[in-house]
Amino acid sequence: MPLIQAIPPVRGRVGRPRRRPDSLYADRGYDHDKYRRKVWKKGIKPLIARRGTAHGSGLGVHRYVVERTIGLLHWFRRLRIRWEIRDDIHEAFMTLAAAIIYWRRLVR
Repeated sequence: MPLIQAIPPVRGRVGRPRRRPDSLYADRGYDHDKYRRKVWKKGIKPLIARRGTAHGSGLGVHRYVVERTIGLLHWFRRLRIRWEIRDDIHEAFMTLAAAIIYWRRLVR
């Protein structure tokens, strides 16, 4: 819930900015009615995969984007294992890695 409360305003159409997203995707680790109720109380539709059901909930399409991004960042050995103690240095390396990945994609 602290992560949901920390969501910044969602940019989009002209007018008053939305304070929350329309829906929330989560994997089976969050499959509990307690979490579903809390997310509904915030006005967000929870799309949480159920435990004990076959794969095919449709969340894999969205999850693939996250897994692919993490895989691309793991190309950089310094990010694979976190050696930096300070957060600002680690964040700077993450930003640099993201810039290099985007540049490589644009050059192609």
